[in-house]
Amino acid sequence: MPGASASVPPQADIDRRFMAAAIRLSLRHRGLTGENPSVGALIVRTDGAAPVIAGRGVTALGGRPHAELQALAEAGPAAQGATAYVTLEPCSHIGKSPPCADALVASGVARVVIAVLDPDKRVAGRGVSILDKAGIEVAHGCLESEARKAMAGFLSLKGRGRPFLTLKLAVSADGMIGRRGAGQVAITGETARRAVQMMRVEHEAIMVGVGTIVADDPLLTVRLAGLEKRSPVRVVVDPFARTPPEAKLFDEADRHSVLLLVSEKAQRRQVDALRDRRAAIRAVASDYRGRFDPREVLRSLGVMGLKSILLEGGAETARQFLAAGMVDRIALFVGSTTVGGDGIPSPVTERTVPAGFTVAEESRFGMDRLIEYERMD
Repeated sequence: MPGASASVPPQADIDRRFMAAAIRLSLRHRGLTGENPSVGALIVRTDGAAPVIAGRGVTALGGRPHAELQALAEAGPAAQGATAYVTLEPCSHIGKSPPCADALVASGVARVVIAVLDPDKRVAGRGVSILDKAGIEVAHGCLESEARKAMAGFLSLKGRGRPFLTLKLAVSADGMIGRRGAGQVAITGETARRAVQMMRVEHEAIMVGVGTIVADDPLLTVRLAGLEKRSPVRVVVDPFARTPPEAKLFDEADRHSVLLLVSEKAQRRQVDALRDRRAAIRAVASDYRGRFDPREVLRSLGVMGLKSILLEGGAETARQFLAAGMVDRIALFVGSTTVGGDGIPSPVTERTVPAGFTVAEESRFGMDRLIEYERMD
């Protein structure tokens, strides 16, 4: 109809639009914020026909300042009467930064939309309570599942006391992850291998069993141009300190950390030799055979503040963590190559996905496929 104004989207649609933008912003520093989550925050004003972003913030490198404080600083006086979109409930405790809930109240925002409530016992609803008492309208649960995926590591650490664990496997067309005695075998093509490198960037630690180090001698670093500095901590599950001191992963130990998990049964001489190669050593309790309980391994890594772990092998280590129910996500790359009868069977294939997992996403990288499974609970 001539002269009619453009229709305004429903508030729920507007909220989803800006929360999606806040979640995308939060991914910028994922894995780089220490024990804190990488949170995204937007300050949005509606002064005319369309809402406008007045301030943006993402948790700073190392964890501080928080996203809300940065978004409010950018918005300045424009925050008065605006809506704040935050991917995680604003903090309410006094730490190294002032409480973000108090800062939102002081800014004069009229409304706060939250994706996920904070499981941290120091917050756990108190941020919402501060906003409510100040007369600020609060809505939570907007794009909650998407935000939970973005902050899976933090939510796991605070809610369960352990990091979020993703098992990555590259499986040949005949269900193998390698060939006995052949070291590293190319299962997938270059495009898929680059996708794995991006997975490394998104996690705080890469973990392998010592058998993988002995058999393949991998570097376990990020090898994408411009992202080399984003290599995560390299963790080796090594109860008896069998990692060879000449292993390649020590060649860059001054730039990219190496952490060895050893038991009390490891010989001191071997441990000292690895320490001389600039490896960090962490003792983990083991059984009488020197075997670790995967739960204890993840608890120990959680105490260190690590929130997200990418488990890259080998087969036996993967089986142990699967059997213990400690795998939260499986990233299964399926290649088109065939290994043959001397191959090492994968602990997981498309036909042998453990009970309790469901397909979350499927992608294609050249001739290879990626199927991502999530634990349903």
